[in-house]
Amino acid sequence: MKNFDINDLDKIVKTTIAAVEQGKTQIFDIYEAARNEVENIKKDVERTKQETVAIIFTVDDLEKKERRSRMKLMEVSRNFNVYTEEDIKAVYDEARNLQVDLAVARAQEQNLRQQRDELEIRLRSLKNTVSKAEGLTTQVGAVLGYLGDQMGNVVVKIESLQQNQIFGAKIIKAQEEERRRVSREIHDGPAQSMANIVFRAEVCERLIDIDVVRAKKEIEDLRSQVRLCLKETRKIIFDLRPMTLDDLGLVPTVKRFLDTVQERSGIIPEVRILGEERRLDSYVEVGIFRIFQEAITNVEKHANASSISIVMEFRRDALLATIVDDGKGFDTADNVGSESFGLLGMRERVNLLNGELTIKSETGIGTKIIVKINFQ
Repeated sequence: MKNFDINDLDKIVKTTIAAVEQGKTQIFDIYEAARNEVENIKKDVERTKQETVAIIFTVDDLEKKERRSRMKLMEVSRNFNVYTEEDIKAVYDEARNLQVDLAVARAQEQNLRQQRDELEIRLRSLKNTVSKAEGLTTQVGAVLGYLGDQMGNVVVKIESLQQNQIFGAKIIKAQEEERRRVSREIHDGPAQSMANIVFRAEVCERLIDIDVVRAKKEIEDLRSQVRLCLKETRKIIFDLRPMTLDDLGLVPTVKRFLDTVQERSGIIPEVRILGEERRLDSYVEVGIFRIFQEAITNVEKHANASSISIVMEFRRDALLATIVDDGKGFDTADNVGSESFGLLGMRERVNLLNGELTIKSETGIGTKIIVKINFQ
């Protein structure tokens, strides 16, 4: 039997995965288009609701004015000889104008109510489409992951070259997950806030002429909403690429990240610096910070810790860092070969930086991570 060329197998694997990936991308494009349309319809529904509320207030106000004008018209009719011709004409004109305005407002109200109902029906239909597309995207993604793993295992059995391929596939998958996470954070945070700001601004525009006090209150709330949106945006920017890393360096950026973690989860941080702190090459600082970020995030999500301690020792030819938490820990023997993407990513970054990573942990005691990055 002719020997199977590993390159041919690798080509088959890549071609198959690429075809499935392309199908997944097309489905995801459909999902994204439908979801964007849902968001547009949501905005239209909210806008229509706001306009409907506004026109209802207008109709109520016009009805009150129209009733008062009819009563005044009745009074003029009963006391015709008391009022001057100009007074009578003014009363009749006012009543006629109010009746016209009320009829127009009622027609607008009916039209807006109809638009709102039609938009809500369309929105429900689109949401159903989005749900189905999202489910299909998830299923194809699961098939793609399973297919990649199984074919990867075939390559491993033929020749022990699959470790790097598997990790590369995991990196790609992690990158896609990160992009989706950032997309969802922007969509659920700043994007929603900005949409709300637009609606609130429209309300303020309408209220300025009819209710100044309420308009001021709406503007105060609008200002708070803008501050919250700005805070969420800055958080997303920091997660993507902390600007303090370029401006101030590694240590201040790590401290700021720990302060954020403390505000979010209550974990008490401690940072100690040994040796002479100094700036490192940009790519080295980014790599080290991502290692710290992953380790601290794991503590926050999984360790159930109350405190975390970081010691950074700047040596002449290396940086030695220890990250210690008092969380629940884990049995390292049970995790051999089944590390999470986070730990795998930390190991890969350490390897790329010509470093060493040691993880020590005991159940119920906590975890200690030792990172050594060699500069030469």
